[in-house]
Amino acid sequence: MGIGMNEQGADLDVLLNVEEVARLLRVPKSWVYEHTLPRSNPRLPHIRLGKYLRFRLPDLQEFMAQASQKGVAHGRQRQ
Repeated sequence: MGIGMNEQGADLDVLLNVEEVARLLRVPKSWVYEHTLPRSNPRLPHIRLGKYLRFRLPDLQEFMAQASQKGVAHGRQRQ
């Protein structure tokens, strides 16, 4: 198994772009951009490389797990 590879052979160190994250989360790209702003709730974990935003898959998986546990999808509790 190579560096940054999981048991299924997927490279965990690959950085995803906004379009890929939007497709993964099944949301518009505008939602992804909005949830990287400091005032956003919840805030997506991301890396800023100059003007570019990049995302690590393990960070997004953790974000989704936490959001699922808390019942938070758009900054408010599910009813």
